Amino acid sequence: MNKSVDIDPRAVVDPGAEIGEGVSIGPFSIVEAGVVIGPNTCIGPHVVIRRNTSIGADNRIFQFSSIGEEPQYAGFRDDDTRLQIGDRNIIREYCTLNRGTPVGGGVTRIGSDNFLMAYVHVAHDCVLGNHLVFANCASLAGHVEVGDHVIMGGFTLVHQFCRVGAHSITGIGTVCLKDVPPFVVAAGNTASPFGINVKGLKRRNFTTEQIQALKWAYRQIFRSGLDVRAVVSRLEEKLDECAEIQLFIDFLNSSRRGIIR
Repeated sequence: MNKSVDIDPRAVVDPGAEIGEGVSIGPFSIVEAGVVIGPNTCIGPHVVIRRNTSIGADNRIFQFSSIGEEPQYAGFRDDDTRLQIGDRNIIREYCTLNRGTPVGGGVTRIGSDNFLMAYVHVAHDCVLGNHLVFANCASLAGHVEVGDHVIMGGFTLVHQFCRVGAHSITGIGTVCLKDVPPFVVAAGNTASPFGINVKGLKRRNFTTEQIQALKWAYRQIFRSGLDVRAVVSRLEEKLDECAEIQLFIDFLNSSRRGIIR
């Protein structure tokens, strides 16, 4: 065990855990064997971190969170699966982040610089990008993929195997049963598109010209009445004017569940 760590004497940390420099672990937290915690990560009180979980540097995990628990998958048989968490994430109270399953690749992945508010649930085999904000009680079923810079409103629910594209945002209580394309504002039960996430794009220094081009692409996808193949062909003609349209093209070409309408 690294001597520079600050572990409360009431915490239970297995000698087989790898604890980095500057880590602090609060009272009554449990860290199992096979856990890796990177430098300067702060683990609050009453946190449970199960085996085969790796956590990067400079994370803050608040009280009563369950990190790396077995997946809520009926076919799970104590399989050797993992949870991987990047750097500089804030994980608030009562979050539940599950390990992967053998049928889903075996790993649940969470990127860096994310803010997961209280009671967020990330199920098995999900893949989360970077710079995400999940408001209270946002919940992902298994095998969900979320791109970078996504904001999820409180109580957003995402069905298994769905994808949520980069720079999109969901309103409170949104239920996503199909894929949410990048840049899109989604809301409702079930989710419907409500334009481009203009405020978010401005905060990320997208130019007026880029935003106008993305609005045009949105209209082709949701208002032209064309099928996906025809829409993609039309979008490809505009790539020279706005390279970001490629995110729309790639997303449409790889969607298996179809997109929200």
